[in-house]
Amino acid sequence: MTGAWIAVSLVGAYLAGSFPTGVLVARARGVDITRTGSGNIGATNVARSLGKKSGLFVLAVDMMKGLGPTLAVKLVFAGEPNGAWLVSGTALAAVLGHVFPIWLRGKGGKGVATAFGGFVAISHLAAVAALGVWLAVFLPKRVASLASLCAATTTPLVLLVEGAKWPYVILGGSVWLVVVVRHRGNLVRLWRGEERRLP
Repeated sequence: MTGAWIAVSLVGAYLAGSFPTGVLVARARGVDITRTGSGNIGATNVARSLGKKSGLFVLAVDMMKGLGPTLAVKLVFAGEPNGAWLVSGTALAAVLGHVFPIWLRGKGGKGVATAFGGFVAISHLAAVAALGVWLAVFLPKRVASLASLCAATTTPLVLLVEGAKWPYVILGGSVWLVVVVRHRGNLVRLWRGEERRLP
């Protein structure tokens, strides 16, 4: 595992994560998603603005942006010394690419779907637990932000309980922090009871 491979893994994951799925899907429909609804490029705003099918498509592609690079690096490097750190760094780079895409001057989404894809590659148990919590919170309330925050909180706890390698536990905590910071406006609206629900 040379420095060149580390750079390729991290930069490649960032660029994959920065692919502006929501922007391109909306543009194909003649809509500027950054000026519609909440202005966020993620699946929730796309679903509100363009319908559930478009939102689900964006969700799937954004998840693959995390799954693809993380799984590829895990298959090649996970067994090497410090391989878990590179896998974790790759997953985090994909999330940061989605949250701070170079193509949109750093104005990206909230990283939840991309992070979920990364955790699918790292820990099936953590991914299933996060998805279960997301569905359990979302289905009765229809509030995506609350479900995402709960799922992000669940992930590092499950990784810790299952005895995952420390780089993966630290990744879970790092992603939790990113998700909370990106949802700070949602947290204020949740506190005030003003957060919008999905139909």
